[in-house]
Amino acid sequence: MAYWEWGNPESAHVVVCVHGLTRQGRDFDVLAKALCQQSGNSLRVVCPDVAGRGQSDWLKEPLGYQIPFYAADMLALLAELKPQTLDWVGTSMGGLIGIGVCAHAQAVGATVRRLVLNDVGPVLEWESLLRIGTYLGRVMHFDSLQQAADAMAIIASSFGPHTPAQ
Repeated sequence: MAYWEWGNPESAHVVVCVHGLTRQGRDFDVLAKALCQQSGNSLRVVCPDVAGRGQSDWLKEPLGYQIPFYAADMLALLAELKPQTLDWVGTSMGGLIGIGVCAHAQAVGATVRRLVLNDVGPVLEWESLLRIGTYLGRVMHFDSLQQAADAMAIIASSFGPHTPAQ
């Protein structure tokens, strides 16, 4: 599992930020930097790429792409990070993973201070499923990095304004 890290690597207070279904840990770069600055560099922020996303490896077993397996992966990561205090920020799928992780965080010695859920709810709207279905699981090929970036900008437009760098 790949992850991105900011702040004090010795801090016992860890903030873990986990992305949604089709995203990656780098989605939290701006938030991670801001949290570290606001804390006076007294915390550690870790933003993993869930299995099969970003820089993390793909799974050999397709049945492993489920929330309970993702939560187990994150608990293994927490066992390595050894936080005493845990704040979890989860967007969509990352929020669902967080619910599972926070239920078992004490098993790895962490006390959950905050669980922040974004875009997580008891219902998935049909319109959202249709929109996600227009790009999820589709193999796309691009002639240039700019074409790929342009396609990503169109897909991400419903998530709010982004600069070209973002």
